[in-house]
Amino acid sequence: MTDIPDPNPLAGILLDRLGHRRGESRWLHEIGQIEDLDSVVYLAVRGSRNLVHVGDPPRPALLSGSEARALASNGKDAILLGQQGDTYYFALPVAEQQTPPSRHEFRGLRGLAGDLDGSDAALLAYARAMVLWHRNHPFCARCGARTRSIEAGHARLCTRNDCGTRHFPRVDPAIIVLITRGDSCLLGRQPDWPPGRYSTIAGFVEPGESLEEAVIREVREETGVTAVKPRYHSSQPWPFPSSLMLGYTAEAVTEEIFLVDGELEDARWVNRAEIASGRILTPTPFSIAYALVKSWYERQPGADLRRDTDQHPPWWRPSR
Repeated sequence: MTDIPDPNPLAGILLDRLGHRRGESRWLHEIGQIEDLDSVVYLAVRGSRNLVHVGDPPRPALLSGSEARALASNGKDAILLGQQGDTYYFALPVAEQQTPPSRHEFRGLRGLAGDLDGSDAALLAYARAMVLWHRNHPFCARCGARTRSIEAGHARLCTRNDCGTRHFPRVDPAIIVLITRGDSCLLGRQPDWPPGRYSTIAGFVEPGESLEEAVIREVREETGVTAVKPRYHSSQPWPFPSSLMLGYTAEAVTEEIFLVDGELEDARWVNRAEIASGRILTPTPFSIAYALVKSWYERQPGADLRRDTDQHPPWWRPSR
């Protein structure tokens, strides 16, 4: 396993998640009454967008209890994220029709992540993922009855007495892999990506399948290439909406490419010179795909992916 000195973007959040206190309703009620912004803050999420304070760069909007209640009438739906130092953090679901306060905007995390401090991006990703899980699970998957939030927002309970099923947040495991052969790596592109952008091969893990089996299957299904020796690299939470990307490297024993399942518009073997020249544009730096490419690229002595590609226009642009 490769030693990773720092966590990937959207990971490494410095919170005690307080799992042991989520069932303490009296304590949660007391925390919810605190107005001191240094003690309790709320991170608002409307739809799939996070509330940020407009600036250059933008920064997460940290709301007090009174500000949170003004923005969302049903404050009891706030989700405990955890504690950092002396401050408790909550995610706050906001109705779609609700307008943001002055000098604040709801923005998509994909467009924000590149401008945020790593811990801020991770915090917003956590808040976004939790709010989206609640929004997508209002009904019991077992009987179809309504569910309600319990355990400080980390579970939902079926309201039908003869069912009472508890539902918990889930993440969808997906592998993402950089395949190498000689001095080249295998990259592909989807048809809706900007011209020139390529990325690593990725796909969801199927039931009854190990991560290593998923690596070999996905590479074969998407490119026709046979991969061997999958090795774990690192992971990244990917809250779009609720995936966990499990990064791997592997070696190819075949070279010819066939676009087998039609998911990719193109796939090719790429060398370092093509990336340095700008003919091939890399994934955005806040993705684990970039970390995988960077790890391979910088195996060559003196190579520095960020430095070598800084002069090229980025494919990615912040979006609101």
